[in-house]
This record gives sequence, C-alpha cells and structure tokens, in this order.
Amino acid sequence: MSTLTVEEIVNNLNDVRGFDAEIGQKFTSIDADGLVATLELSAKHHQPFGIVHGGVYCAVAESAASMSGAYWLHATGIGGTAVGVNNSTDFLRSVSEGTISIRTSPIHRGRRQQLWAVEFTDADGRALARSQVRLQNIELPDSAPSNGGE
Repeated sequence: MSTLTVEEIVNNLNDVRGFDAEIGQKFTSIDADGLVATLELSAKHHQPFGIVHGGVYCAVAESAASMSGAYWLHATGIGGTAVGVNNSTDFLRSVSEGTISIRTSPIHRGRRQQLWAVEFTDADGRALARSQVRLQNIELPDSAPSNGGE
C-alpha cells in the first residue's frame, strides 16, 4: 500500500464531484493543522439582495472543517473520519464577487470530538465570516454497502 503525498491528497479532494465541486470550493493545501481553500464567488452564490448567501459560508465551513478533521485522523494514525455535528457561523462583511480564502485551524482535537475554526477573508485580507465547527470522530465501515444502503 502506497502513501499519498500531500499534493496527491489535495488533488484528490479537488477531483471529488458532488457538493464541493458544485459550489466551486478549491483546496490548495492541507496538513494536520488545517487547510487552505479558495472560492470564486459569482451570482450563483447570491441571496435575493445580490450578496453572498450566508448558507454558502456555513456549507463551505462544514466541508473544510470535516476535511481538516479527517486529514488529522489520517495523519496521526488514529483512522476513521470526522463528520459535522454543530456549525456556528458569524457573518462579518458582505461581498458579491471575487475570490475568497478559507483557512481552518484546530481549537480542540480529542479522541471522540474535534473543534475547528474556519476563517473567510477577501483578497485584501478582510474578515468576511468566521465559523466554529464541532466534529464527531467516527470509524469507517469495512466496506460501503453495494446496494445503496438497503
């Protein structure tokens, strides 16, 4: 069994189809102490008043924190994965477009739960939003169900 490099892990994260791809989140780096990602904002991220919908920040925070927590479990040899159980996001400044940066950092990493901070900044480094996401560490099943879970 080969060990993936950090670059291969980041590329794999960006190759995954699904919600992260639909919303446009791009991971640029990851290590045991967090990750960095970007998101190019456009009209598809807007609420009716032409600014980024708060749910975008919440969803991106959940994804970024979960990826960070899962990577930490992998890097430390604990194994398993991490899933979100609580997400609290404060909206600090509204924006309509541009590339924003997302950065995660650990607050607490324990045997059963983790707590991660997620910071959102614009191209000028101004804070846009800040999230705190609590994760539950779970074991991965030996194999995924082949019949859609039934």
